[in-house]
Amino acid sequence: MSIDTTLLVIALGAVVAGFVQGLSGFAFGMVAMSFWAWTVEPRLAAAMSVFGALTGQLLAAFSVRRRFHLTALLPFLLGGVLGIPVGVMLLPVLNVHWFKIVLGTVLVIWCPIMLFSASIPRITHGGRFADGIAGWLGGIMGGIGGFTGMIPTLWCTLRGFEKDTQRTIIQNFNLGALIVTMAVYVGTGIVTTDMLPKFAIVAPAMLIPTLLGTRVYLGISDLAFRRIVLSLLTLSGVAMLTAAVPKVL
Repeated sequence: MSIDTTLLVIALGAVVAGFVQGLSGFAFGMVAMSFWAWTVEPRLAAAMSVFGALTGQLLAAFSVRRRFHLTALLPFLLGGVLGIPVGVMLLPVLNVHWFKIVLGTVLVIWCPIMLFSASIPRITHGGRFADGIAGWLGGIMGGIGGFTGMIPTLWCTLRGFEKDTQRTIIQNFNLGALIVTMAVYVGTGIVTTDMLPKFAIVAPAMLIPTLLGTRVYLGISDLAFRRIVLSLLTLSGVAMLTAAVPKVL
């Protein structure tokens, strides 16, 4: 694939992922990877995913301001900080294809069940410890490739949090976790200076779509938000399976 085509794919992935993240508060990495995984070297794709997700969260933090729920957020953040180094250590040795198959299968089965069944009870047990475990898993996912929001978002949905509470937790969790992830990526040499021109494509490409996504978010109901989140998680699972299964076979 030519250099011009690769740059176009990078920009297109950033545009679509930026809008989705602005709307949902997460999913930049999952959406962008569905474009980049086919054309971009894995380490570069992971670095761009973390950079783009962090840039989007900074934009959203100024565009979608909600009451800060520190008590609810803190277990997620503490768990995330502990999980990120684990994910970074796993990145060089992990069989990424089997990882995607397992996670993608869980998402494809469970999220549609939640989407089409209004009778699934909320999870009320576990308290802050369970929230911390969700944050820890999100941190591991962030260290692997910037997927910080997937597990905490699913957990918040299972908890039955209303739209603004969930958005505040996920937005601020992602922001904190991605800052730490990017610092670790830089400190461990995963991010290199030759990646900076690609970052310079991602940032402007996602700017307007992210802001548009935040405007759409402000006008939707709790039910619509839940449907969007679960649909995105389902599609993320499908994308993971589509990319990984042929590689394993």
